[in-house]
Amino acid sequence: MTATFPRDPFFKHQAACLKAFAIVFLCLGLGACGGRPDLGALALNDAPAPGAEVTDIMIVTTRDKDATPDTYFGGERGQAIGYAEASISVPPDHEPGQIEWPNSFPGDPEKNFVTRKAGYIADKASFTNEINRRLASKPRDEREIFVFIHGYNTRFPEALYRFTQIIHDSEFAGVPVLFTWASRGKVQDYVYDLNSAAIARQALEQTLIQLSNTRAEKITILAHSMGNWLLMETAVQASVSDRRKMTRKIDEVILAAPDIDIDLFKAQLKKLGRPPKPYIVIVSRDDRALRLSRAIAGGKERVGAYSDDKELTELGAVVVDLTELDAQDGSHHSKFAQLAQFQPQLRKTLGQSSLTRSVNRGNAGTVGDDLGNLVGNTIALPVRIIAAPFNYAGGGT
Repeated sequence: MTATFPRDPFFKHQAACLKAFAIVFLCLGLGACGGRPDLGALALNDAPAPGAEVTDIMIVTTRDKDATPDTYFGGERGQAIGYAEASISVPPDHEPGQIEWPNSFPGDPEKNFVTRKAGYIADKASFTNEINRRLASKPRDEREIFVFIHGYNTRFPEALYRFTQIIHDSEFAGVPVLFTWASRGKVQDYVYDLNSAAIARQALEQTLIQLSNTRAEKITILAHSMGNWLLMETAVQASVSDRRKMTRKIDEVILAAPDIDIDLFKAQLKKLGRPPKPYIVIVSRDDRALRLSRAIAGGKERVGAYSDDKELTELGAVVVDLTELDAQDGSHHSKFAQLAQFQPQLRKTLGQSSLTRSVNRGNAGTVGDDLGNLVGNTIALPVRIIAAPFNYAGGGT
C-alpha cells in the first residue's frame, strides 16, 4: 500500500503567492519578454552620433560567463569573481531617468543607448591597475569611485545600462564600478536570486576592500532593491577588522527602495551600530514591487516602502521620500533613477547643511528650504528628513 501525505499548507501558500507575484509583475511590464534585453544585447555599434556621450563602466561580477556572442555574462552563478569593462553611449536627446532601449540591437546611437566597447579583464590585479590608471588621470577632487549594486530580476545588460543612465544623469566624474551578481532576470526566480545574493556576499566584501586600497579619495555606494539586502548582510557578516577595511573610504551609502524586512533592517543596524554618517534611504510608499514582496514575506513591511519616515531617521537614516513623485515605470520601483539628475544639487545641499552633524548629535535640523531652492520647490521638512516630490516633467506636486 502506498502512503500518501497531505501537501504542506505553507508550501502551497508560498507557491500560490509566487504565482500571483509573477502574474502581477507581468501585468506591470516587469517580467514581459518583449522589450527586455537578452542574449546578444551588447552588440557593438561604432556608428557616429554627434552629441552622444560615452560612459565608461568597470564591472565586477559573480555571474558566469556566457559564450553567446555580444552577451558576456548570463544569469547563472560563476565559480570565481569575474572582471570586465564596457563603454556605453547615451543618445543626444536622452530623457533623464529613462533608458532609451533599441527595438533591435545594436540600435541607433542617435536615438538609443548602445554599446561602444566591451571586454573581459583578465584578473583582479589587472582590474585594480586599470582602476588606478583611471583615477590617476583625473583631478584630485574627482578621484572617487561610485559602486552600484542592482536588485532582483535584473539581467546583465539591464544593470549595465541602468548604471550608465545614473552616471550620465548625475554628471558623476569619477570611476563607476558595477557590482553585478547572478540574477537570472526572471520574475519567477525570486528565491534563486535571493540565494545568488547570499552567495555574492563574500565577493562584495572582497571587492569593497579591494576598492578601498586603490587611489580613490572616497567611495559612494548605491544599492537598489534586493541589492540592499546583499550590501547590509555583507557588512553584518564581515569581521570587525574587515568591516573597517571595507568602509574606511566610504563617503556615502544610498539605499534605494530596499527590499529588506523592517525587523531585519533594525537587527542589522543594531549589529553594525550607528553609522558615522547617516545612510540615505530612498523610499516610496506606492512601490508596487515592494508591496508584492511584503505579501510574500508574511506581511512584514519592506524598508523601501516603510510607513514611518520618522522611525527610519531615528535609526540613523536620512529619508528621501518619493511617494508623490510620478513614476516612469509601472512598478513604481525605479523612481530612484529619476532622482539621479538632481544628485549634484542634493550632494551640495547635504554638504552645506548641518543635517549629517545633527543626525550624529541627535539634535534638530532641517534642510527643506535649501533643497527647495535648489530644485525649484519650497518644502517644509521634519527633522533629519529630506522629502520629495520634486516638480519636473509632470512629476509630483
